[in-house]
Amino acid sequence: MVQTKENSATKKYAKTGIIAAIVVVVAILGVWAVSALSGRGTVSVDKAIENVSAEAVTGADLRMAVVRMDAIQSGARVLQDLRKQRESFETRLRDELTAEQKKLEKEKAEIEKSQDVLSRDALQRRVVDYQNRVTKLQRDLNERAQSIEASFQKALAEIQTKHLDPVIEGIIAKKNLSLVIDGRFARMGAGVENLDITDEVVSALDTKVSKIKMETPKGF
Repeated sequence: MVQTKENSATKKYAKTGIIAAIVVVVAILGVWAVSALSGRGTVSVDKAIENVSAEAVTGADLRMAVVRMDAIQSGARVLQDLRKQRESFETRLRDELTAEQKKLEKEKAEIEKSQDVLSRDALQRRVVDYQNRVTKLQRDLNERAQSIEASFQKALAEIQTKHLDPVIEGIIAKKNLSLVIDGRFARMGAGVENLDITDEVVSALDTKVSKIKMETPKGF
């Protein structure tokens, strides 16, 4: 359920499932679906829905709330701390990359200087060895970056299932809510009180948990 501005290899947190899994979504059958059904010799829509009840929730029965997931992601202490942990691993990875690049640049300069000294075969072996080291470095960095993201997403999932979901479900029960929707899709009019429960969710989540240790990524 679980959107950030970090390293390009790991900055997909904004997509995280920490948003989607706790929001009640009302799906609307699209025109394309109706068209697809109409060409298969099926019964008419009236026939298909003849057993559907005419009963529906009324305004007096419906209790709604809005949760702004982006605000929870940026405001909850446990999520702030988790991002800091990820950034720490990313910083270590960038520092190691910088150090390795300097070594490779130095070696490249040495190879260029030795062109007139080494035999053709010896030079070729050294060039191949250099290229293999570059390839290995790129592969290792990519694997470690992916490992950082995997550990981050695993921690996000734990926060969602063990802490955020129960908090929201508890608030839904306490307020006797019928529907909670993601604030990104809601348009609220002026003067509507008690509709946005984001601050209450953040406060309750902060009370429940403030830190979760991110699993050490592979290669660190």
